[in-house]
Amino acid sequence: MKTGNQSVKTDFILLGLFQYGPVDTVLFVVIAILFSVALMGNIILILLIQLDTRLHTPMYFLLSQLSFIDMMYISTTVPKMATNFLSNSKTITFLGCEIQAFVFSVLGGTEALLLGVMSYDRYAAICHPLRYPVLMSKKICWFMITCAWTSCSINSLIHTLYAFQLPFCRSRLINHFFCEVPSMLPLVCQDTSQYEHTILLSGLIILLLPFMAILASYACVLTVVFQMSSGKGQTKAVSTCSSHLTVASLFYVTTLSTYTRPHSLHSLEEDKIVAVFYTIITPLLNPFIYSLRNKEVIRALRRVCVQKI
Repeated sequence: MKTGNQSVKTDFILLGLFQYGPVDTVLFVVIAILFSVALMGNIILILLIQLDTRLHTPMYFLLSQLSFIDMMYISTTVPKMATNFLSNSKTITFLGCEIQAFVFSVLGGTEALLLGVMSYDRYAAICHPLRYPVLMSKKICWFMITCAWTSCSINSLIHTLYAFQLPFCRSRLINHFFCEVPSMLPLVCQDTSQYEHTILLSGLIILLLPFMAILASYACVLTVVFQMSSGKGQTKAVSTCSSHLTVASLFYVTTLSTYTRPHSLHSLEEDKIVAVFYTIITPLLNPFIYSLRNKEVIRALRRVCVQKI
């Protein structure tokens, strides 16, 4: 397992969400159903936005990006977790663990920045409607999306390469249901307090700053909305913003809980439960919150269904 102070690149063992054998089959069925529903919900929303030309706007372009990220996000962790419920061998290779941690970090960070961009979109649409076509042009949308993907890819690459070159000489048992950098630190046999400061800094930049920007954006939006004379306009704006804020709050609060606390304050069992929210629940809720509470999406779904029939 180790030679001197160096670790050997061997397989890890994922202990999973719960360590109760008799309920593994039940958990597999539940997780498989949630995964299928989340996957289908996001795929349908992406196809709907592509097929209906009335949804070819910046808001729905960003929403399609969010659905794509959620689709990849849940596919990165859940299939392995589900198969482990029915498998006696819960191992994951060193390289597989490293790839999973990297991809998960990229997708999670990009979603955090994307939610911030989506709040800016609503701010521009409601607070500056006349300048909206300029503020959220196609070129600007692609620029912001590209920046989000690029910056999070670089950040995740740095963290993953550094974390996985640390000496894992205490154990191969990861008390989690997927490979995530904070869950790997208890396996390291050297002081990681300095490195945890870099994780905290990354978390504050990628998670807290966009969340604060969202709160500020919606404070401005609500101020403008309640000055409107049109009750219909108020209802539509509040409905759109409340949907986004609900999803954003669930995502940011849970991820901040994991990535901005020092290792000494982490509870491994609590971390696994919190992780369920940002790895499974959020990707599951996103397409339904944005579709069932959005009349434009409902009308677009009816139009597409009628056309196909």
